[in-house]
Amino acid sequence: MMPEDTIRCDACPVLCYIKRGHTGACDRYANHEGQLVRVDPHVVLNRAVSEGAPVVAFLDSQREWDGRVVKGSDTFITAIGAGTTYPDYKPAPFIVSSEVEGVDMVTVVTEGIFSYCGVKVKIDTDRHLGPEQNLVRAEGEPVGHVTTGEYGSQMLSLGGVHHLTGGGKKEGRVTCETLLDLCNAKPVELIVDDGASVIVQAGKPPIINGALEERMRVGCGSATIGMFARQWFGKVDEVVVVDDHITGVLSEHQAGKLLGVRATGIRIKGRRSTPGRYFQVAEPGTGWGGTDISDPLSIVTGFKPAIAWPHLRLLMISTTGEQFAYYELDEKLRPIETELPAALTESVARIRENCEPALCNVLFMGGAGGSLRAGVTENPVQLTRSIKHNFTRVTCGGAPVYVWPGGGITFMVDVTRVPANGFGYVPTPALVAPIEFSLKLKDYAALGGHMDYVRPLSELAAKSNRAPAEPNRAKPRPAATYTHRKDRP
Repeated sequence: MMPEDTIRCDACPVLCYIKRGHTGACDRYANHEGQLVRVDPHVVLNRAVSEGAPVVAFLDSQREWDGRVVKGSDTFITAIGAGTTYPDYKPAPFIVSSEVEGVDMVTVVTEGIFSYCGVKVKIDTDRHLGPEQNLVRAEGEPVGHVTTGEYGSQMLSLGGVHHLTGGGKKEGRVTCETLLDLCNAKPVELIVDDGASVIVQAGKPPIINGALEERMRVGCGSATIGMFARQWFGKVDEVVVVDDHITGVLSEHQAGKLLGVRATGIRIKGRRSTPGRYFQVAEPGTGWGGTDISDPLSIVTGFKPAIAWPHLRLLMISTTGEQFAYYELDEKLRPIETELPAALTESVARIRENCEPALCNVLFMGGAGGSLRAGVTENPVQLTRSIKHNFTRVTCGGAPVYVWPGGGITFMVDVTRVPANGFGYVPTPALVAPIEFSLKLKDYAALGGHMDYVRPLSELAAKSNRAPAEPNRAKPRPAATYTHRKDRP
């Protein structure tokens, strides 16, 4: 027997017992005077504003402009604060019909519980964070791994069902907490095995080993040679762009050959690829151009006496322009560091100018399974087919998503385009993410949608505090203060 002031929440598999005036373990549902309520308000967006689209045309062909910057009919119902379909056979909390440009549309919204989810993190930096496949940890627990790097960026794959449910209890809890913070654009410290410490926050530059990263590379060493060869021609005899992946050498590079740059006889460590392009000049690291070096001359083994000459001018620079050094050869063909000539200052600054600001990008990735789809239609596979044939548009908190090809509904979304704190969690552990399905009303009926639960947008707008159609679904937050059971997964 439950105490009289306690109710049981059925919004997720945890099935919390909640005392009056308290929230469940997820902090999303509460006991308000004996009723289960949704703590966060339901979010309704203006589509044009939320997507950063242009405002309406200055003049409509049918009427004069009425002074409004957006159309009232562009109101979009998100799933944020809507509630879930658990235990999965129930219709989605809100199934809303509206008219868009003369077409009857329906938007089905629900907060999906994603056990199969994770994030892909793109960190704009040349700094070596750690070897590919190495574990990434948060609070000492494995939460993901380093994956293949991309042009000017290091990539992490975090989360997934194996970290959420396949390890120990603490691993699952920490993984869930890490994903939740990253998706809600909060900073998270991650440590790579045999690698770096990095603080990641969506939309912010990374902090690597305590240092704030400012810019990503302008290109690889070879590309940098090609882009700036003309600006160096005649002002310097040799340029070496140090890069962990492809180090460029001006005099050997095709760009230098076509400009008529004289051969210098420079010898570079590493494996020579095509002319002017060298691989593996040093080990990966956090030094020059993503290598482990702090002295650029460490990759130069000397100059051929039959080709080089005294007073040869040598510029060595990294792919971001943050590190550079200028040398002239003495009579014994030894490079002596001297002050950078004014003629080269502009080219160094130009490299920096062409480097984009370093940012962390976080993409939530989840698989919308059968239980979630059942909240849309009694025949879930029809929804999948409708999406694949572009009859149904998927969004996440109103933000556009990329749906992966193949079976199922596997989607990715840039978390910075989702309204603030749009993600939640349940301590199973799993993340809760908003998801909306928009399609023509006639197509919704054809795929076996829950037509009895469709309500017009005008009704929802007129009664914004009304509970969702399912009698046992949670209501929007009333004016009350709740005692939280916990503030972490």
